[in-house]
Amino acid sequence: MYFNLLGQPSKLARDISSRVKNKEENRTLALKFGFEYFDGPREQGYGGYKYDGRWQDVAKRLMKKYQLNASSKFLDVGCAKGFLMHDLREACPGIEVFGLDISEYAKTNALKAVKDNITIGSCLSLPYPDNFFDATVSINTIHNLDVNGCKQAICELIRVTKHKKNIFIQVDAYNTLEEKKMFEIWMLTAKTYLQPHECGALFENLGYKGDYFWTVIGFGE
Repeated sequence: MYFNLLGQPSKLARDISSRVKNKEENRTLALKFGFEYFDGPREQGYGGYKYDGRWQDVAKRLMKKYQLNASSKFLDVGCAKGFLMHDLREACPGIEVFGLDISEYAKTNALKAVKDNITIGSCLSLPYPDNFFDATVSINTIHNLDVNGCKQAICELIRVTKHKKNIFIQVDAYNTLEEKKMFEIWMLTAKTYLQPHECGALFENLGYKGDYFWTVIGFGE
């Protein structure tokens, strides 16, 4: 099902001017997924990834959608500093939250309450048993892999999730060639970016039964 878990607009406006200069140098730094990517200047990543409470509504939406409760186990693949994990545990006391991320920097600078719940690893091989989680999410993460890597990551999400409909994946996408061209200027870490119907076909071919949403970038002047 097409489901807007983050509650974001259909297009996210971005000013690409900051990404035009020194593109390859900034991309190289961003792909380290360290300080530059999370807390460096905007041209190298988030431009400062700080906790501001924006995930609280997402956590409530997640609980309702997948009927999570105190006995549930939840996994965030690409959890960064654990903001969603923290807010979900605040909204649903007793729930077991797990996070996986490739970034040592993100874990080191994660919220103290969930830092120990974050595992450093790759979504290509999730270090969890089959059917272990009641719900899993991966938000703007698997597109950092090539197409074969995306397929493998999706299969891993399916494998570790008990109820196969309780999975949410969000990835970058584009609708027009102009959007694709502008996205290629903006993006730093994505290796796979497709049109929505191509993403849908990929999911269908893998037997994916979960929910999904596309991050489509709109561009400012």
